[in-house]
Amino acid sequence: MNTNFRDRIVHSILYGRSFLRSILMGVICGLVCSLVGCAFLAVTDRAYAWSNEFPWTIFLLPLAGLLIVFLYHRAGVYEDKGTNLVLESVRTSKQVPLRSGILIFLSTAITHLCGGSSGREGACLQIGASVGQAIGRLFHFDEQDLHLITMCGMSGLFTALLGTPITAAVFSMEVISVGVLYHSAFIPCLVTAMIVYAVRNLLGFPLETARLDQMPDFSLPSMAQILLLGVACSLVAILFCYLLHHTGQLLKKWISNAYLRIIAGSLAVIALTLLVGTRDYNGPGLGVAFRALEEPARPEAFLLKMIFTAITLGCGFKGGEIVPSLFVGATFGSVAGTLLGLPSAFSASLGMIGLFCGVVNCPISSLLLSIELFGSQGMIFYALMCGTCYVLSGYYGLYSSQTILYSKTRPSFINRKTQ
Repeated sequence: MNTNFRDRIVHSILYGRSFLRSILMGVICGLVCSLVGCAFLAVTDRAYAWSNEFPWTIFLLPLAGLLIVFLYHRAGVYEDKGTNLVLESVRTSKQVPLRSGILIFLSTAITHLCGGSSGREGACLQIGASVGQAIGRLFHFDEQDLHLITMCGMSGLFTALLGTPITAAVFSMEVISVGVLYHSAFIPCLVTAMIVYAVRNLLGFPLETARLDQMPDFSLPSMAQILLLGVACSLVAILFCYLLHHTGQLLKKWISNAYLRIIAGSLAVIALTLLVGTRDYNGPGLGVAFRALEEPARPEAFLLKMIFTAITLGCGFKGGEIVPSLFVGATFGSVAGTLLGLPSAFSASLGMIGLFCGVVNCPISSLLLSIELFGSQGMIFYALMCGTCYVLSGYYGLYSSQTILYSKTRPSFINRKTQ
């Protein structure tokens, strides 16, 4: 037998075995993540519903904060790196212990129950990574396969939250190191996301999607309007990232004791809630984001949500920043887009996608998110918004451990962290 032909046969067998192994990895991770993810979604949904049903729970926020700090200290976690540890674990030999997933599960539910302003996707990424790595250790995976199944876990839990499996699969590969996609993880991540998506639908969890009836025709004026909106959204994305990072740093500088710091932040959130007279800015805010697709948002809504979220997370409560960014983007887009002459609902959807892209630095995932949430009809508009916000948001981002490998403006290698 010809040597080259024999080598091709051997390589084909190896590739086939690797493919089947990837499928199996995705199936196992998907089954586990579907149970954990749907449980997390159900618990946090119920906690947020109780918070709205019983408004007095906001006054329990200081006690909730003390409990969260106690739980983390009791577990030996004094400096929680959160999602940054997840990103580092895919690039290095660092691990996300299972206790991190348990802690963030409980503390996010407590935060939502008592009216803290935070999302859930940061918690989802941490839970997913911890579950994925626990599975990998159980089956004695090597370091490379541990990285793969970590991304699978991230995809699975992200799907459980938003119900967007394609976005989840690509996001888990794109967010680690901007400029490089971990293509080898695509099949296992996609299989994991699809299984979680199927179980999520089977259990009857609603999907957050919207149909946009008003959309401008493709023309130079409409493209100019979207470009201007993209510039404005980029500036808001930078401001949001700046507030999230520096609020926590300032609070740690002013109040070094973690217990006192979270009490001070709790009192600030309570005071702001009473001052604005609405619970719209407490909790994740995804419902308010989609409401902006139906009716014009209040002009100050985006700024208030940024303040609420920055204080909540900065003082020590847990959750995530992505869903609040969707709130900020939708409400800002609704207002700014209307001023530019765009339909309110359409500009709110553009703002939602633009802010997401600006804070996570993931243009491909952002475009996929627009398709899964709003359909493909306006894909060219969302692509322009994603590209604009990706470039003009600079090197700011939600995650300080995220690495941007290539310049956003030139094809040159830079390898720097986000700010």
